[in-house]
Amino acid sequence: MKSLFLSLERWTTAIAMAGACLMLLVASTLGIFQILMRFVLEQPAEWTEVLIRFSLIWMVFLAIPMAFRQGAMVSVDVLYRWSPPGMRRVLDWVVSLAALALIGVLIWWGFDYAKRGGVQSMAGLESVSMFWAYLAIPVGALFCIPGIIGNLLDPKRLELETAQ
Repeated sequence: MKSLFLSLERWTTAIAMAGACLMLLVASTLGIFQILMRFVLEQPAEWTEVLIRFSLIWMVFLAIPMAFRQGAMVSVDVLYRWSPPGMRRVLDWVVSLAALALIGVLIWWGFDYAKRGGVQSMAGLESVSMFWAYLAIPVGALFCIPGIIGNLLDPKRLELETAQ
């Protein structure tokens, strides 16, 4: 059961990371396009700035699951280092449950925020609803759940190994 869940987690985290990489590609491509339009052709495209901003937001929320999975999120590692092995496992559970509680809040209120923002339109792209920009919050949070549980089942402490 553990290996089945971890394979599912690898799959969902890979999808989220591929989405984050795609959003980075979109942002950088639009940035180059904007530079060419503004400074070479002297015909700025206002819509690119809005799409760059929202693709970066999506990129961040889709990359967070990988950070959770690798154990690279912000943590208080001094307490972890000073604790005996039995206490470390308790700390793992406390941190995972706190992270899952936060993710639950992000899913609940993020979706509510996206629904409320659905009546707004993007500046520069009046035909596109803000719902699609705000949807990054609950979607990214949903992808975080397998990463948090996966790190609890198979811990990776990359931030501790690289800390100075």
